[in-house]
Amino acid sequence: MAMATSRISKYDEYGFERPEDFDYALYEDFMSQYLKVLALRSKKWSSIMASPKGLKKSSSLKADIRKGIPLEHREKVWLFVSGANEERKKYRGDIYSDLTIVEDRDLADTIRTDLPRTFPENIYFNKSEESEGPNFQKQLFRVLVAYGQHNRKVGYCQGMNYIAGLLLLVTKNEESTFWLLKMLVEKILPDYYSRTMDGLLTDIDVISELVRLRYPDVSAHMSNLSFPWPVITTKWFICLFCEVLPTETVLRIWDCLFNEGSKVLFRVALTIISLHRAEILACEQFVDLSECLKGIIKGPSTLYCHKFLEQIFKVPGKLSLKDLNKMRNNMSKTRHMRK
Repeated sequence: MAMATSRISKYDEYGFERPEDFDYALYEDFMSQYLKVLALRSKKWSSIMASPKGLKKSSSLKADIRKGIPLEHREKVWLFVSGANEERKKYRGDIYSDLTIVEDRDLADTIRTDLPRTFPENIYFNKSEESEGPNFQKQLFRVLVAYGQHNRKVGYCQGMNYIAGLLLLVTKNEESTFWLLKMLVEKILPDYYSRTMDGLLTDIDVISELVRLRYPDVSAHMSNLSFPWPVITTKWFICLFCEVLPTETVLRIWDCLFNEGSKVLFRVALTIISLHRAEILACEQFVDLSECLKGIIKGPSTLYCHKFLEQIFKVPGKLSLKDLNKMRNNMSKTRHMRK
């Protein structure tokens, strides 16, 4: 399997260079367990994908997705469960190729500015023009230009570069990345990437309220340290935990996000806070808390992605989309009244 090579490489299986302080011993322990999981999941998903019935939304598929989709099947499964395949049928011709032709120069210039900042530590994104092999910077530019010209209300928003970049690393396909990005921005996370970012701001208020209701001691402690939730949760949510959690953990989260929707993000955030309640409460200053949270999200609790994914569906308890939407409506009204 592809993941096995990362045990002896300075780059992980997605092309990211390991940091100087990378804990190889911890990673070896994780991989010794996770390779067994991958082998089982690969066998299971080979059976699912070979079925003459094809993919069908069901409780059993939901359970299998929560247990992880092998890398080789992610593109096809994500396109199906997200609704991207059906969305693509609404458009005639080769819409993607047409959209990659730059018409909006200002949009293209804005995107070009962000390209060098997108995964500079990744071998697929830091290649020079002369380098052999895929140059994902060029592909990312085309995807972001195409989407910005397709959805002029949104255009381009910071954070989209990381999401589209990771989608490219998984799918190795520009057009699939375009359609998956479209589903995330327009269907799964509406108004996260709009000019007002109203959906994102509302969900930051919602997670703050959920913590206040479920972990009042943590909420009070954060307030006492004058630590506003947007300081940390903005990056968590706008990048969908990309550039925050270990890559394999992020992709396991995205497996569920494409299938179950935005409530998955709240489950992840609440689980991180719940599992590390004691460490958070032990911080006595703003700067301590900031460093604590940075360490937590790179530590063993999130590296061991299979266990972490099991926990996000247990630790936070009941969290229905109906209740979330009710909270969203209330928080949105309150915020607009304050303006």
